[in-house]
Order: sequence, then C-alpha cells, then structure tokens
Amino acid sequence: MSDIKTEDEIISLEREMKEFWTKLKSIYGSEQISQSLALRDSYKESIKVLSEKWSKKLKEEDLMINKINEYSNEILHQSQRISEHRELLAEIKSNLTQEKEKNKGLTDSIQELKEECEKKKEIISSKNKAAMERMERLCKCKELFEERLGLEIRRIPNEQLQFIFRHIDHKDPDKPYVFTLSINEQGDYEVTSCIPPLDCIAEFQLKVRETNNFSAFVANIRKAFADLSHKQSA
Repeated sequence: MSDIKTEDEIISLEREMKEFWTKLKSIYGSEQISQSLALRDSYKESIKVLSEKWSKKLKEEDLMINKINEYSNEILHQSQRISEHRELLAEIKSNLTQEKEKNKGLTDSIQELKEECEKKKEIISSKNKAAMERMERLCKCKELFEERLGLEIRRIPNEQLQFIFRHIDHKDPDKPYVFTLSINEQGDYEVTSCIPPLDCIAEFQLKVRETNNFSAFVANIRKAFADLSHKQSA
C-alpha cells in the first residue's frame, strides 16, 4: 500500500515537471533551458535515489510488519495452549481433590469398621471369658455333686454339659435322670433337654439366671426328679 502511494506521488511529480518544462521553454532561451535541464536531471536523480531509499525502507518495514504478525500469531497460539493447559490442570486438581475426599471417606469407614470389630472382639472375649469361668465353676462342683447327689457330669459336643442323676428311683437305682445344659450367646444358663421332662425346668432356669446360684439350681432339679419318681411309684 505504501509502495503504490509513493509511485503515484512520483508520477504526479514528473507530470508537474513536464508542465513546468513546457512553460519554461516558452519563456527562456537555450542557455536557460540547458541550465534548467541540468537542474531537472539533477532533481530527477535525487528523486530516484530518494525513491529507491524509501522503497527499500518500505520493504524493510513490510518485512518487519510480517515478522511482528508472525510473532503475534505465535504469541496468540501460545496463549491458547497455556489456557488449555490451565483448564487441564484445573480439571486434574479437581479430580485429585475428589479422589482425596473419597480416600478420606474410605479411610474413615475402614477406621469405623476396625473400631466396631474391636468392640465386637471385646464383647465376644468378655462373653467367652464369662462362659469359661462358669464352665470352670461347673467342673469344680462336679466331684461334690457326684459324691453327694449321685451325679455324673459329661462334656458333650457343642460346648454342652450333660448331668446324669442316679440313685433316685429306689426300685431301679441305676435309672438315669438327665438334663443338658449350655451357655447361650447372652452368657446365660440354658437347659437344652430334660429326660424325663419337668414342668418346673423353666422356673429353675430363670431363677439361676437371677441368683447365679448354680449349686441350688442342680439340687432343685434333682429334687424335682425325685418328686416325679415318687409320684410315678405311688
């Protein structure tokens, strides 16, 4: 655009010079004309040099403008890439934050489960300890019951004890009267079977849970077996 403008100015200038030269010829003579021609040629040479100089400068400016445009485009491209990378980084950070929250939730859940398991272990351990203590008391009473009540105690599967009374039926001293005892999940005594059956067994079971007097519990069952034998013999 700058080149076109400069060329138009040169053409306009040459046209004015021609007009000036024509007027000059009509007014002055040969000598003056020769001087004017020399002056014109000098002027034209100066104009030519100046035109080449400006043309070169304009080309350099055009090259510079092109370079600036290239740099501007590259900067714009880099800015777009930076913006995309920022968005991607923001998304990654968001995902990491979500994962951290999930991991924290899982960690809290695992900790709660661990604490719950520990509590259950403590409860089970406490119940097992209580059951073992009761079983030990039962075993300690075994010899006493066998000696005084004609009782035999057997350990049977499923952590149960079987109590076998003899010398109850005078007609048949070896006849067995049997009840089976276990300790349930709540840690209480529970009669699982009774042969022959006794109507009062539920009452005895409830009483021993309240008093924890096991000796009296066994003695009451033997007495109930004796009363039943006496009734059956009458």
